[in-house]
Amino acid sequence: MTGVTAAQGFVAGGIAAGIKDGTALDLALVDAGTTVVSAAVFTTSRAPAAPVIVARQRVRSGRLRAVLLNSGCANAATGDQGIAATRTTTEELASRLACEPDDILPCSTGPIGPRLPVEAILASIDRLVASCTDQGGDAAAMAIMTTDTAPKQTHRRGDGFIVGGMAKGAGMLRPDMATMLSVITTDAVIEADILAETLHDAVDVSFNSLNVDGCMSTNDTVVALASGLSGVRPSSDLFGRLLTEVCEDLALQMARDAEGASRVVTILVDGALDDATARVAGKAIADSALVRSSFYGGDPNWGRIIAALGASGAAIDPGEVEIRYNGTPVASGGAGVGRMDQIVGDFEVGVSIGRGCGTARVVTTDLTPEYVLFNGVPS
Repeated sequence: MTGVTAAQGFVAGGIAAGIKDGTALDLALVDAGTTVVSAAVFTTSRAPAAPVIVARQRVRSGRLRAVLLNSGCANAATGDQGIAATRTTTEELASRLACEPDDILPCSTGPIGPRLPVEAILASIDRLVASCTDQGGDAAAMAIMTTDTAPKQTHRRGDGFIVGGMAKGAGMLRPDMATMLSVITTDAVIEADILAETLHDAVDVSFNSLNVDGCMSTNDTVVALASGLSGVRPSSDLFGRLLTEVCEDLALQMARDAEGASRVVTILVDGALDDATARVAGKAIADSALVRSSFYGGDPNWGRIIAALGASGAAIDPGEVEIRYNGTPVASGGAGVGRMDQIVGDFEVGVSIGRGCGTARVVTTDLTPEYVLFNGVPS
């Protein structure tokens, strides 16, 4: 087993409920069998979708039993009807699982605006519950896909415990988080406050450091569930490291599957006053359409990076700026230091902006004609 059911205590499943056309899987469930320690991180959008509004309230207790996820409809910009739809579907599921509706965390992804097809979901709840097994992670990961071309799962093994997870995301990828959903599970013994803290830190250096198109979504949710069934209580440092590895792996899978992308580019910033300043600089580089257009051509156009840094608002010392493509210096002291051939495939860009201790890692992709065509066609 891999992914969201790799840890002890979790089952999952995915079915076609008719939210999407045809027979595509579009409704998923991850179930811990009982309420377990939980934490979540959500979009910072000021126009959050209905499931995010409801989920924020329910995760405050620090305990959840299950996560209900659908694709094919974001249930965003749907007003009070959207809230009611979220509550109705999770209430129906709670009745089947013999738990409270507040024990169910809702997640939705898909087009913004359309109403959630409540009746179709209600009619599918029994089949969804019956589909859940400890082998059902693959179906669940496929059921949450939208423009993804492949399901995204991973896991890491600690000393007697496991951290696993699944995610979806291929477009509208921008800090903070992306147009993404992710469910992380573990059988480690861990307190709710430590789980919340380590999840926040892991998301910060993974999903929040991924930028594909500079667009934030309304539905972003990362939820973690801890069953404790391994009986192992790892140190917060060890648990945090494995949780971060899981999140970084899923974020990289999302970058590789990004809409229209042909390259994954990792931007490594150092020399900043602090990590926050380094993040500002790295995100500014990844936000620049000019920079990402040069990535598409494999052009080591360091001048565009200098321009992005200058406009970022980050504290930089132009005389200390050094830029490297795949380790080869192309600029030093804020000026060019030679020429470099066109780059083939994925690559890294190292950017030093001073002599401070702050560092950041930002993952992005190139800006391609295919991305524009993909998103320019009416849905």
